[in-house]
Amino acid sequence: MLRCRLTMPALLTLVLLQGVTMVLFFGWYSHLIPVPGSARSHSKVHVLLLSSWRSGSSFLGQVFSQHPSVFYLMEPGWHVWSTLRMPGARGLRMAVRDLLRSVLRCDLSVMDSYLPPSPNVSQLFMWSHSRALCSPPACGLTPRGGFSNQTACSRRCDARGLARVEEACRAHSHVVLKEVRVFELESLYPLLRDPALDLRVVHLVRDPRAVARSREQSAKALLRDNALVLEQGDARVPETQYQVMQEVCRSHVRIHETAVLKSPDFLEGRYKMVRYEDVVRDPLAEIEAMYRFVGLEMTDELQEWIYRITHGKGKGTKKEAFQITSRNAEDVSRAWRTSLSFDKVQRIQNVCKSAMSLLGYRLVESEAEQHQLDVDVLGPRKALKFTWLPSKTTQRSTRA
Repeated sequence: MLRCRLTMPALLTLVLLQGVTMVLFFGWYSHLIPVPGSARSHSKVHVLLLSSWRSGSSFLGQVFSQHPSVFYLMEPGWHVWSTLRMPGARGLRMAVRDLLRSVLRCDLSVMDSYLPPSPNVSQLFMWSHSRALCSPPACGLTPRGGFSNQTACSRRCDARGLARVEEACRAHSHVVLKEVRVFELESLYPLLRDPALDLRVVHLVRDPRAVARSREQSAKALLRDNALVLEQGDARVPETQYQVMQEVCRSHVRIHETAVLKSPDFLEGRYKMVRYEDVVRDPLAEIEAMYRFVGLEMTDELQEWIYRITHGKGKGTKKEAFQITSRNAEDVSRAWRTSLSFDKVQRIQNVCKSAMSLLGYRLVESEAEQHQLDVDVLGPRKALKFTWLPSKTTQRSTRA
């Protein structure tokens, strides 16, 4: 019978090798299965900016897009809605969710279902609004730390195929997508549970009266989306605007209620609600808070850009539906008080009353009060004390 005698130095060497092996194994295993919430589990941070049409989301998108660490795309869900169209918003939500998952992972092959073969970058919705697609490695036009110009980018940075888009996405530490076609959080749960994604949700809301005023200026551009939101009827009927606004207000409450009252464990610390009016009143403080929430640092150059873009003299026009120009953002945010009829204000307040109470928007009781600009209609957000009755889309889901 063979016997093996180990000397003390040999035994110590074996123990050391075993220890090194265990350390390497657990290091590999921890990368394979990241620990949720661990800062070292992911090399990227993924952000969804959730909002609704005409709520200041294009401005907020640019606040993130212009950051040198961010790869940004504006409303990729547009491709789903414009291509499939049927069977309406609820029926398309899973397709939107799956598209968002792929783009967050920098996989643009999902666009094969929505774009022609070998598409140009310019076939991505509002692609030139992404600084990352106007900068290296996608395009040499804008220095990595510079601010992009949409007009120059659209002329010089178009490319064949989407390989450069994926390359640009992989080259940035943060992937940020702005989306207005998500009406509840539940459909996003698989993304929030996905160990490959470090997903944060920034939920932007705005005074429904200001939203209604802005929607009037872009009425024709919103007809197709209105039809999908309502899932039936003629989107050109005058009453449509109030029906859509009711659905928008309900969606904001559902999202916020889910995140605050019914928050699952995997959503903890990954949801932040932002009011547009708070942002325009104190842009630097509010934007810096959002940056901290997603792990971005404010720079001197960004501070200067934010101040300039929110303190201009412009008022905004119909032609600027998706264009971000220098303007006095606070004046724009309260333009509804002088340009919207009191009758329309009352209608909006009636269909959105509970949401306005929850989000801290005070009602005006008369035309004189509406026009009295020193009367502040922005109050504190209230604690949730109620649950919305299911919307028609939720009712259909329950019956299905």
